[in-house]
Amino acid sequence: MTTTHQVSVLDSFISYREEGTGSPIVFLHGNPTSSYVWRNVMPQFADHGRRLAPDLIGMGSSGKPDIAYRFADHARYLDAWFDALALRDVVLVGYDWGGVLALDWATRHPDRVRGVVVFETFLRPMQWSNWPSEGEQLFRALRTPGVGEKMVLEQNGFLARSLEHGVKSGLSEGARAAYYAPFPDAASRRPMLQWPREIPIDGAPADGAAVIERYDAWLASPAAKPALLLTFGDTGLSAPPVIEWAKATLPGLEIVPLRPAGHHAPEDAPDDIARAIRDWLVRNGW
Repeated sequence: MTTTHQVSVLDSFISYREEGTGSPIVFLHGNPTSSYVWRNVMPQFADHGRRLAPDLIGMGSSGKPDIAYRFADHARYLDAWFDALALRDVVLVGYDWGGVLALDWATRHPDRVRGVVVFETFLRPMQWSNWPSEGEQLFRALRTPGVGEKMVLEQNGFLARSLEHGVKSGLSEGARAAYYAPFPDAASRRPMLQWPREIPIDGAPADGAAVIERYDAWLASPAAKPALLLTFGDTGLSAPPVIEWAKATLPGLEIVPLRPAGHHAPEDAPDDIARAIRDWLVRNGW
């Protein structure tokens, strides 16, 4: 049974879903979704511990403090949530920016982590040359002052486009409403706009690139904890050049290909994702 809770963190609060008891498995969502994206995945781990899925600060049902919503802000509030719940012996599961946050937290708290599962996330800093022309055009616009504000804050165009292109199986009206609910006006959409501006592309922003380089170094080191990458075909953030780079650079990263799915893969393939992670947990004796 899923319950929802709120816990005070810093000057605001984090809302989170919870199921079960035992060693924690923490599920971290991306942009522009919320913990709702894990609703069909979490129940499939009833025999594997306590499942928790927070809404990132400014997203879902969490508080919306007056902050810049840079990556460091999200990491700071998420750190406070982990500490408020005194979570240890954690398995982290994340996609999109949730994957970056998962790998960043694991790198900085290796004594509190059992392992990490990621998909559709940033395994290495990017260059504009990595992007297809349509994607480059969109994200350059989102990162352009004034243009991005009109697209996201005024028109709410990014949310519609992300859901349309990121879910192959389509969304019910109820699911679509759940994703729209946290963003009723321009002020509430500031986190959604800032995330595309945090992607390290051609070295900018430099602090974001440093985060990814730090966890890449950790993943490549003997000190790394077990890590699993799920892929969903040859497109998205797991395109063949990225996978070949990961195989050559991160030999400890286990890679499991699954059937094609959209960027918001928990909507398209919750059963496949849960099965692959459960098998990985068993292989690691958990």
